[in-house]
Amino acid sequence: MKLAIVGAGWAGLTCAIDATRGGHAVTLFEASRTIGGRARRVEDHDVALDNGQHILIGAYRDTLALLRDVGVDTEAALLRLPLTLRFADGRGLAVPTLPPPFDLLAGIATARGWTWRDKLALVRVAQRWQRDKFVCAPSLTVAALCEALTPRVMQELIEPLCVSALNTPAARASGQVFLRVLHDALFAERGGADLLLPRVDLGALFPDAATLWLAARGTAIHTGKRVLELVRGGAHWWIDGESFDRIVLACAPWDAARLLRDNALTDAADWCDITEALTHEGIATVYATGAPSPLAAPILALRSSDTAPAQFVFDRGQLGGPPGLLAFVVSASHAPRETLQRMVLQQAADQMGLSGLTPLQTIVEKRATFSCTPGLQRPPMRVAEGLLACGDYVAGPYPSTLEGAVRSGLAAARASRLDAAPAHRATRDA
Repeated sequence: MKLAIVGAGWAGLTCAIDATRGGHAVTLFEASRTIGGRARRVEDHDVALDNGQHILIGAYRDTLALLRDVGVDTEAALLRLPLTLRFADGRGLAVPTLPPPFDLLAGIATARGWTWRDKLALVRVAQRWQRDKFVCAPSLTVAALCEALTPRVMQELIEPLCVSALNTPAARASGQVFLRVLHDALFAERGGADLLLPRVDLGALFPDAATLWLAARGTAIHTGKRVLELVRGGAHWWIDGESFDRIVLACAPWDAARLLRDNALTDAADWCDITEALTHEGIATVYATGAPSPLAAPILALRSSDTAPAQFVFDRGQLGGPPGLLAFVVSASHAPRETLQRMVLQQAADQMGLSGLTPLQTIVEKRATFSCTPGLQRPPMRVAEGLLACGDYVAGPYPSTLEGAVRSGLAAARASRLDAAPAHRATRDA
């Protein structure tokens, strides 16, 4: 089958790889000249930065398998650490790598700066989640789900976890999706909650290897090519005059909806309505140089507020980057770039004693993820006959994450193969 994939982010690349393995002839279109979508390399000041500091966890089984499939040495490319939410003052929780649930219990028991009231409240609530099989009412927010926890546990565990996993503040985030993430990370397998920090830039982590893998197998990859015309003709689809059996839209949701609207595909109107109703959250990464010595760990949590917006800081010097380079991450970000940069540098001075940092670059992805709110309706994978969509925003159990993008890409490729099977059997029988 001749398959076109529009968009070469992690979902589109995954779909292309799996479809190629399935025997399809794949053509990949990417409007940007850089492969990787919202998780890619950015060259600046002769330093390989990323368009946002990303993190993986041990539960990302499909992502890790995909990296290995295209030749990435995951042991070398990713630094594995136990889940740690420790602050610059040493307080907070660290979860050792033990079989679940003993890992979480040990982390709670040894949490620094927590009272026994804090710890017992978290144990009781976690037991209740487990007893309820990690299911709650679809209307519950994370804040409502966790109302029995103490303020310290909310501030030092739940809120940082929620905003890093769902990129949505706890007061607005979906309790059900949060529980799914917690289950898979902390209760499903040993090491599922481990942090996997990239030691290489995001381009080297996956897009570069994926591009080489696809090119070696004859996949046509067109970068700097924005698809303008999408037309259905009989059993085929046409992209800018070229015929295909199936199309997968792997571009950003707003670009997918615009393409469908511009080409008057009326049977995709409901899909467009759902997609255009999504709201989005920003993520900012403030890169700064001048840290006089390595941080206590490659990642530290920060106490965030309206005037101290960063939730985490990464020591890029400990992750293969230049010594003294730090990356401050602001999830659910909406403030202007200059304001964020100024507040983050002041936050570094106040909480970490780093008053001499020099800003290198502040990268803001204004629509980095969808807002993961209770009862959210996400668009389905199937858009119309012979037309699919994939991406971290497409209906699924996970929030907007790399694992969600990879799983969506795999699902779209496998659905394309199933769609092609009846026609293949009919041709063979004839």
